[in-house]
Amino acid sequence: MAAGAHDWAYLAATHLIGMPAKAAITAILEETGKLAGADRAWMFEYSDDLLRFRNTEEWVRGDVSSHVDDLQQTPVTMIGWLHQWLVAGKAVMINDVARLPRPARALQAEMLRQNDKSVLCVPVFHEGRLRGCIGFDTTIRMRRWPVEEIHELARCATLIAIARYGRTQARGERDRGDAATPSTGGDPLVHLHMPGRTRGVPLSAILGLRSAKDYTQIWLKDEVAVLDLRPLSFWIGLLPKSNFLRIHRTAVINLSHVTELDRHSGPTKQAWAVRLRKTDESWTVSRPYRQELRSRLGI
Repeated sequence: MAAGAHDWAYLAATHLIGMPAKAAITAILEETGKLAGADRAWMFEYSDDLLRFRNTEEWVRGDVSSHVDDLQQTPVTMIGWLHQWLVAGKAVMINDVARLPRPARALQAEMLRQNDKSVLCVPVFHEGRLRGCIGFDTTIRMRRWPVEEIHELARCATLIAIARYGRTQARGERDRGDAATPSTGGDPLVHLHMPGRTRGVPLSAILGLRSAKDYTQIWLKDEVAVLDLRPLSFWIGLLPKSNFLRIHRTAVINLSHVTELDRHSGPTKQAWAVRLRKTDESWTVSRPYRQELRSRLGI
């Protein structure tokens, strides 16, 4: 059924006004999922630090398998390829799950486990912060959703964000309760996909990252650099901007480990470089990133 035959946002608003947010979201997923020809519709939410996520609501058609209980407090590294687009505010349509690129292998493995053929993902933002994602799966055949339906789902995401995360609920009461995703607390781990093994390291232990073509070299505190089998773009979308800053098209640093900024290095006296704690080499700062670096360092 074409999006024009129904105003999805109106249907969503009707549910959100008439019932608590959690129940309303489930009803919205069912109604829009049916209208969009999906076999499964779902929502997941991020932890406050955006390093973990969990499934919260789901609708499934007929005898399609349910997976709402499967991914709970899951590291965002699993969906890092998708996350880089969501955090940029972009919807993602995967027409053929089997043809996802190599950096999305962990995500692809989970989607294939759920028997997904095609997937649509729309980010949920509130007050400029990424809070979650809603979307559709097809498990019987591949699907390409029209632009109109993607826009309709995005309008629903906006209303869901207001109801779920707004200060005042439509019914005049707070309705976050167990629906709100807790912060991970402490020093959260991120998981490195290294040759032959996967390793969790504290976020604070990462000093810097450099592109190595299709892979990424990651400098760790008290250790030599290790190789992660995913591109730098994967990590740029994943690492929290409160701590990490891109200083070159091929490099990202952890600001909390900067020990020196040299603004007069090199024979031309125009090159900039930073030094990081426990590393001997300097990291070049290219011109487009200098002003933000100065601002973030307070100089």
